[in-house]
Amino acid sequence: MKAYVAVMAVIFTLVFFTWGGARIVNNIQFDRNADGYLKRAADANTIELAKKNLAVAVKYLEENSLTSGYTSILWRTPDEDVGFWYDNLKASLKELEGVSSDATQLEKTNILMKLRETLLDQGQKGVHVTAPSGITVFPNNTFYVMWGAISFILAAYFFAIFFKDLDL
Repeated sequence: MKAYVAVMAVIFTLVFFTWGGARIVNNIQFDRNADGYLKRAADANTIELAKKNLAVAVKYLEENSLTSGYTSILWRTPDEDVGFWYDNLKASLKELEGVSSDATQLEKTNILMKLRETLLDQGQKGVHVTAPSGITVFPNNTFYVMWGAISFILAAYFFAIFFKDLDL
């Protein structure tokens, strides 16, 4: 019985660590394919550079169906609305594409400033890219919450039984 409990505790701990690894991989993939390009678009000094980087991010969002829905699990809040966020990015890209070649430098600068305000937010830890929380695992947010919670609870349960049976 002790061996079974120990094996189950180890298995569920490994499943929990795998969940953590999957979350890290998802964060890295989103950062490399969208978040990083959104930051570069916000930092761009030319319309062309901003348009190029924003287009890469929007293409990734479209290819991965990150265009509508909510990242929340229990209730919907405005800051978790993927559709609004995506539509805002698309509108910004359309505005960049609509800038005429004879636009003045002031007009271009104003558009770039507006883009920066759209793409970035000021938080407690400084400036960060505006994105719904939980977007890195969207649309599988519920699955990831269940995976993490169940594996953690079962690992803790089997470890509690194992240490209780040790008669320390």
